[in-house]
Parts: sequence; structure tokens; C-alpha cells
Amino acid sequence: MTAVDSPPKPQPRAWARARARTSPFTGIWRRPVTAAAFVVVAGICAAVILAPFLAPHPPLAQDLLHAQAGPSGSHPLGTDSLGRDVLSRLLYGGRPTLLGVGLAVLVYAVVGMSLGILAGYLRGWTDRVIVAVLDVLLSVPAIIVTLAVLAIFHQSNVAAMLTIGFFASANLARIIRSSCIALREELFVDAAKVSGLGPTRIMARHILPGLVGQLLVQVCLFAGIALAIQTGLGFLGMATPAPAPSWGGMVGEAAQVMQQNPRLLLISGGLIGLMSIAFGLLGDGLRDLEEDRRRATGGGAQRPVPVVAATDTSDTAPEGAALAVRDYSIAFATAREPRTVVDSISFTVRPGEIFGLVGESGSGKTVTGLSLLGLLAPGGAVTGGSAWLGGTRISGLPERELRRIRGGEIALVSQEPMMALDPYFTVGSQLAEVIRRIGTDTGSGGKEAVRQRIRELLTSVHLRDPDDVARRHPHELSGGMLQRIAIAMALAGSPKVLIADEPTTALDVTVQAGILDLLRTLRDERGMAIVLITHDLGVVADTCDRAIVMERGRIVEEGSVEDVFYRPQHPYTRKLIESTPSIVRTEGRIA
Repeated sequence: MTAVDSPPKPQPRAWARARARTSPFTGIWRRPVTAAAFVVVAGICAAVILAPFLAPHPPLAQDLLHAQAGPSGSHPLGTDSLGRDVLSRLLYGGRPTLLGVGLAVLVYAVVGMSLGILAGYLRGWTDRVIVAVLDVLLSVPAIIVTLAVLAIFHQSNVAAMLTIGFFASANLARIIRSSCIALREELFVDAAKVSGLGPTRIMARHILPGLVGQLLVQVCLFAGIALAIQTGLGFLGMATPAPAPSWGGMVGEAAQVMQQNPRLLLISGGLIGLMSIAFGLLGDGLRDLEEDRRRATGGGAQRPVPVVAATDTSDTAPEGAALAVRDYSIAFATAREPRTVVDSISFTVRPGEIFGLVGESGSGKTVTGLSLLGLLAPGGAVTGGSAWLGGTRISGLPERELRRIRGGEIALVSQEPMMALDPYFTVGSQLAEVIRRIGTDTGSGGKEAVRQRIRELLTSVHLRDPDDVARRHPHELSGGMLQRIAIAMALAGSPKVLIADEPTTALDVTVQAGILDLLRTLRDERGMAIVLITHDLGVVADTCDRAIVMERGRIVEEGSVEDVFYRPQHPYTRKLIESTPSIVRTEGRIA
């Protein structure tokens, strides 16, 4: 039987939420205050950029006969004490002011984002070094250093604002680091690792887009602070030297004639205040939108005892096995002592075989599969035994070596494809990324070769109109289609072993049958071994050749499907069978 999924249908809230996250400004126009702040900032910035076209007079042109004149047709905002046009000086004065703010924001964003992502994703010694550097930056009085820089570089507006942005970036790096630590645990990041992508590509393509919204919030809030600092330096005459106009310098000039003409101070100071308030309101509005998205997507003080990884001393690969595990143990660090979750298990998977890992939640079956790919959560380690992929021992391999075999030799189909696929990119984009990384000849070919390979992969998992599917984002597809795409992605490197972790759990019965039929077809056509991790004994009876039953990290039953179901030896296996209504015995068959 070959099942073809129904047309795309509305997805659960997970993908609706993912779709909402794709634009940091989603919903801004539904918030009048935030929208007004955005319009003010964008409008003033545009006017400053277009100053040569909008200014009615040159900013330094003097008319002493009309000094401190009120608004008129020739001078819409009047003139200053030297008869210079106030509107023109505001437009031109915004250029060094906003340039300084822009430079500070740029350094703030680039340095803070880079350090935060590196520390949050790589962790380990990289995290410790970066955090130590951030502590130093936060302890240094930035304003004192800035004044020293101004003295050295002779009132350089650029040097001063670059210094401010650099020291302020430490706060942003801490915020981004915390968010990155949470984001790196998402399933689509694990899926990218399984596909063989390196840390640099994962951080750039899969981590960074998820942090853009939070970055914009912090950038807007910092822009208001940078504007206040820049104009303060201008007021003191330490940034843009007179007579060149700047907003802070104009406030200083207006302060000298405040008693005779307070209007000048209200105009220049009012513009600075308006921009500062607009930056703050825009940042607050974006922060509220970010909180709404988080709600929609909706540790103790003791130090865990570390787990000591085992030293693999076995040097002989089992003959004729696609995958073999021998006396394999896994433990996780806890506050008191390491906790063993998989205890001395052994099994062998032959080429062209569908092998079942069966057990209830918490039995250790999923962590076993993930450990074979080097994807154990922090604090986990293989503490005993060995694992072999063909003739290669994979237990104890360093991350660089594991990255070379992921996707090409062994691949994973995760339990929830709706979370394993990155919501920010189209299906074709994600498949192309994997093909270029682990594909053989196709990966190094041109765009047309990659597109053809995408068509082949989507066709091989029985998806109609592969070109249309490739153009869609994950939230536009049904659950069954997403599972087929996850399988296609796993097949991109033609792996010898495919680990399928609960591939039918989130699907309805009809689509489940299609996915299981697809796995059997792929096994027959490609001759690869499939490790099927499941708690559904009906799936095992329908699909697997052999199986093991796990309870609390131990194997309690092993054998062919017929032996496990007709001649169970362990009470736990018999209870599992009795608790599965879908399994009935009729005329010597399991249906």
C-alpha cells in the first residue's frame, strides 16, 4: 500500500506560532502607540538623510539682520542668534547625531550578538572565557574611557560612539546568551546537527534568525540611550566642533540665549526628547510583541555531580552488522550522584532489517538512539560499552568525527517533524542545505543539480508535486507531509542506518499506515537498516523484523516479532501486549 497524504490543512498551534515569529514587526500596526513611534523614528531619519533636498537654506548661512527672528515663510522655524535657519540646522545637525547613534548601535548589535551566540551555543571553555570578558567590560566605567578617547582623537564623534557601543554590548551579549542556551535545545537544531551541519552554519542559519526579534527590542532601547549620550557630548562641545550643526550643539547654543529666546531651546530640545521617547516606546512595543509571541509558543542551587565517560577498549567490530551495541550504558549528572538511564544493553541490527526498540516513556529507548548520534543532552555521557556502525566504532568519537558520519552514514527522523524543521525557511531551502553539506556529487554541483536532487528526494517519499512542496514553509504543510519531508532530509546522504524515533506518534491512523509503508519500501529499495523507536506494539507487529523490549534502561525481552508477541518470556512484555487493544491474534497472525 502506498499512502498519499491529503492536501495541506491548517496546522496545530506550534506552526501557527512559528509563522508568527518569522517577522519581528508582526502585529506592530495593531498597536497605535508602537506604530506612531515607528513612524516618528522613520520619518525623522528620512528627513535627516534627505537634508540637502529638504533644507531651505545652507546650515552655516548667516543673516544678522534677522537674528532670532520668529517663524516665517522663508524660515519655518525661525532663526538663531546668528540669523541661521533653525530648520536647516536641525536637518543637517541630525546627520552627525544619528550617524553617531547608528555607529554605536551597529557595534552594540554586532559585538553583543556575536559574543552572546558564541557563548550560548558553544558553551564549555568558550562560554567561560566570553563571560569573563563581559564581566570585565561591565566593570569598566565606560564614560571615563569615552572621555579619554575624545581627548586622544580630538573630539571625534565616531571614536566616542564606537567606544560607547563596544562597552554597552556586554549587556546585550548576556541577554542573547541566555536566549541562545534555550534555543539550542530546540529539535530543529538537533535535526541540523544530525544532518551534519557544523556549528558555524547552525549558528548563522538556525540560531540567529530566532534571536532577531529580541535583538531589535534591545537595539531600540539602546538607541535612545545612545542618543542621550551623543547629544550630551555635543552639548558640552566634545563631539561635533562648532560651527558645524548638531542637535546637542544646538541645545548648548540655545541655552546661552534661553532668557531672551526660549523658543530655540524648546525646538532643539523638543526634537531630541521626541526621538528619545519614540525609541523607548518602539522598544517597549517590540518587547510586548516578543512577550506575546513567547506566551503563544507556549534549577536548583546544587551543582550536579559530573558523569565520567567510559573509555572504549573494544577493538573488534561485529561481523556483518549494520549497527551493533555491546554492554552499553548511559548516565546523566544529578545533584547527588550520576543516574544511570541505560544499563548494559546489547543488540545487533543487520543490513536491510527493521529493528524495533520498544518500551514505555522513560524506558531509555530514545536516549539510546540519540546517543548513537552524539546528541545526548548536557550532563549525559556513555559510561560503558561500545557501539559500532558497520566497521567503525562510534562510541567515544569526538564531535568533529561524529559530524562527518551524521547524515551520511547514520541519520535520524525525529519524533516531531513540526519542530525538527526550521520554521524560518522553505522546505527546499532546508533540503538544499543538507544536500550541499552531505550530498555526494550533487552537493558540489550547480543549482539545477541540487533542485533535481530535491525533486528526487521528495518523490522518493511519495509526495506529489515536489516543486510546489519545496516552495512552501513547514507551517503550510500537513503533519504527514512534514514527516515525509523529515525522512527525505534524512535520506539526502544515503545513510546505511536510519533511526526513526516515534515517527508516527503525532499522526492519524491513515497517515501512520502510509509512513510505515514508506519505511518498508525504503528498506526494500535501499537495503538500509532501520531502527524503529516506539511505544506502540501495533507498529512493531506491523513493521519490524526483530525487536527488543526495554524497561527502566534494561532489555527484558529480545527476539523476532513472532517470539515477542506469541511467546513473551517477561511479565513486563506480557503487560505491554495486554495494554495494547490494537493487537489481536487471529488464525496465527498478528493484526
